[in-house]
Amino acid sequence: METVGTLLREWRHSRRLSQLDLALAADVSPRYVSLVETGRSRPSAGMVLRLAAQLDVPLRHRNRLLVAAGFAPRYGERPLDEPDMSAVRDALIQVLHAHEPYPALVVDRHWNIVLSNAPVGLFLEGVDPALLAAPVNMVRLGLDPRGLASRIVNLTEVGSFFRARLSRQLARTGDPVVGALYDEFFAEREPDEPAPTAASEVAIAMIFRFRGRELRLFSTITTFGTPHDITLDELSIESYYPADADSAAFLRSMADVRGGPPLLHGHDGGRDT
Repeated sequence: METVGTLLREWRHSRRLSQLDLALAADVSPRYVSLVETGRSRPSAGMVLRLAAQLDVPLRHRNRLLVAAGFAPRYGERPLDEPDMSAVRDALIQVLHAHEPYPALVVDRHWNIVLSNAPVGLFLEGVDPALLAAPVNMVRLGLDPRGLASRIVNLTEVGSFFRARLSRQLARTGDPVVGALYDEFFAEREPDEPAPTAASEVAIAMIFRFRGRELRLFSTITTFGTPHDITLDELSIESYYPADADSAAFLRSMADVRGGPPLLHGHDGGRDT
């Protein structure tokens, strides 16, 4: 049976912090941290959450810490398509609509696409239908040759970007599904990262071959601030912007030939199984 002390120690080690580091950050004594980790002191629910916050423990795992300490979970988890999540869902749809005519989508913790706006469909022409079966995974869509990989001119740079993000996410969460996704595309490949340029230090442009032209796009990532729901904590909005005037003009020209509302994709709701 796992104990809260053992779990906290594992998180502290994963964050490469000493007991003194954690104690200073949480404003407690190093001796107290030691007593909690060895099971000689039982922390309150508030203290569990205080230590977890300093360790940047994801909400899903904060619930696990609370249960291990003998308390009820604090954070709920509701699929985005449930009625009581309608306000959040509507807000996300507004954000996606507002970003048009440029593509934007919402992904969950496993990189499954939960919502997308109409321009995203522009990039899915010719993609193998097997990759478009729900849940559509953004990493597979981007890196599988049956998806977009064959159309990305600077695939090495884009692959390095995905590798870095998956690696950071895996280090932060320890999620085995993310680990399997990383292994699927990167475990047997040596990093082949080009020397960074001044521009790529700011943002990596994806050069996408489409209808006889090259579109240059860069992305931004938006997450919810101080969420109290696990689903929201694990969602991110991926917004794409044109990196040059020609790409912007082309995307604007396509606005009149496509339409439709943002799409709510089938997904697992983020629940553990």
